[in-house]
Amino acid sequence: MDFTPLISPIGLTLLLALSVTAILVLVATPLAWWLAHGRWAGREIVGALVTLPLVLPPTVLGFYLLLALGPNGPGGWFAGFWGARTLAFSFAGLVIGGVVASLPFMVQPLRNAFAAIEPEVLEAADTLGASPGQRFGRIVLPLARPGYLMGGILAFAHTVGEFGVVLMIGGNIPGQTKVLSIAIYDFVERLEWEKAHVLALGMVIFGFCAIFSMLVVGRRSAGPLG
Repeated sequence: MDFTPLISPIGLTLLLALSVTAILVLVATPLAWWLAHGRWAGREIVGALVTLPLVLPPTVLGFYLLLALGPNGPGGWFAGFWGARTLAFSFAGLVIGGVVASLPFMVQPLRNAFAAIEPEVLEAADTLGASPGQRFGRIVLPLARPGYLMGGILAFAHTVGEFGVVLMIGGNIPGQTKVLSIAIYDFVERLEWEKAHVLALGMVIFGFCAIFSMLVVGRRSAGPLG
């Protein structure tokens, strides 16, 4: 069997998942901290909006992302800066869609990790004269490490396996938007079962490894009594 058609979707999927996960670490950290420690009474409304992709059908989320990224939405206006008409059906659009779709998978573990940090620990750091940056870098980040690991694994795995949103906003463009989930669908449509089997089996093995890793992280973070 010729494995050449499989290489591009695999590489594109890994690049997409890495890009989305890296952006989510930057976006989710302040958001999760605010959700865990903010005092605004309406913050749970924001929390519900962040969690919404978990319950929305991917086609619904993909439809509204398509409108937002299309020529008549904010994405079209932004794409105009480099002469394009839309961010839909592009790798950049996939990254934006992946960030939105996977946001709750990063925010929720981080929020739980931040909320579990004892206030007395942070108060002791303030008493010793630590700046907010020092307190966060030297105390919060090490204590929240399991949350980052769990969130990173979840976000990466979810991005790798996403289908509905990717299909809606990316389509099936080889080398640009044809990621693994789309490639499997395409191979099945063309009755190329052997190639579909190779990719599908790889996804099953990857999914098992991701779940196993999360269980290990969760058990270690629970301590000797967990």
